[in-house]
Amino acid sequence: MDIEPTQATQPISDDQELAQALAGVVNTPDPEPMQFEETPAAPTMPTPDPAPAVSPAPATPTNVPTASVGGDDNLPNIKKDAIDELRPLVDKLNLPADEKFDAYLLLIRSTDDRSLIAPAHEAAQAITDETRRAEALLDIIKEIDYLSSNDDQNQAA
Repeated sequence: MDIEPTQATQPISDDQELAQALAGVVNTPDPEPMQFEETPAAPTMPTPDPAPAVSPAPATPTNVPTASVGGDDNLPNIKKDAIDELRPLVDKLNLPADEKFDAYLLLIRSTDDRSLIAPAHEAAQAITDETRRAEALLDIIKEIDYLSSNDDQNQAA
């Protein structure tokens, strides 16, 4: 059995040359040095006595509550409270029809409250842009289908 290689191989160069080749520095010409324009020095003026050292202000005020007061575990409770507070006020919002529809849709998706479908539909009908109105009406249909499918699943269980 012949263990000699059948093809001639080229000798492998030393590690230093290989490292330079991988770094892209072998046989590359040096780029031209960068030239900078010098700005004339401003006339010197007498400087006043330095001000006394003042310690820097803290990065964040200590009397401002942070968003994490109470921890993130309280967020679901805050959301539920905000939804409960918004629910009776949503029809009093002084918003364009498309934004009012978005508010209703958010409440519907957050609560699965079927009683919000009719006012959301009214808000969708009041949207003047036909494309946006069509999208809103599609969202109403999707929400009704979603709520109906949940009812069907609950009855089957």
